[in-house]
Amino acid sequence: MTGDPYLLPLTTTVDVRDRAATVAVLPVGSLEQHGPYLPLVTDTVMACTIARELAAAYPVQLLAPVTISCSHEHAAWPGTVSISARTLHSVVTDIADSLRRSGVPKLVIVNGHCGNYVLANIVQEALGGMALFPGVQDWAAARAAAGIETSADSDMHAGELETSVLLHAHPAMVKPGYDTSDWLADDRGHLLTLGMAAYTESGVVGRPSLASARKGEDLLAGLVAAFADYLTVL
Repeated sequence: MTGDPYLLPLTTTVDVRDRAATVAVLPVGSLEQHGPYLPLVTDTVMACTIARELAAAYPVQLLAPVTISCSHEHAAWPGTVSISARTLHSVVTDIADSLRRSGVPKLVIVNGHCGNYVLANIVQEALGGMALFPGVQDWAAARAAAGIETSADSDMHAGELETSVLLHAHPAMVKPGYDTSDWLADDRGHLLTLGMAAYTESGVVGRPSLASARKGEDLLAGLVAAFADYLTVL
């Protein structure tokens, strides 16, 4: 699906009616710094790209994304905008309630920003009505299958994984400089207290120089395969 510029679903009400899905997929991204070479909307692009691939492979209803979430740890960089965890909780649960009223009882949240910790609690509270994707095990398996070399802990932000997915699915969004921006900061014990600026000047934590479009393509394929288990559970 390389080169497709549409991150929003273009389905009509008739398309949704005819598909008659019982599971909806909600991409949740963020608006936060991703170094000098990836856009502020990277997490939203990641979530939308994954969700779009899922909707192409499975009978689910693809929703428009939530584009601003909990990015408070990135507040030191211009362009970052956040909402509270309380607000994000309300937005997602309101969406789930609206879907149920329209006959779609199940919701999968495709999370593109690991700082959205509250999403796990929303799913926990839903008691079988929701799922959060990808899970830790899904990322681990997909990373291994794609040959991502940087560990998940080191590849924390704007690194090999995110850059690879954008190089594959949206190469025009990747600006020059990713191949010279590697920065590792594995000791981030006080990240939530001090924010990202205590550990990186550029905003990057990872090794984007190792990114490739091929890795991005293989990683997405691995995530699509893993999603089948979620539909079975729901």
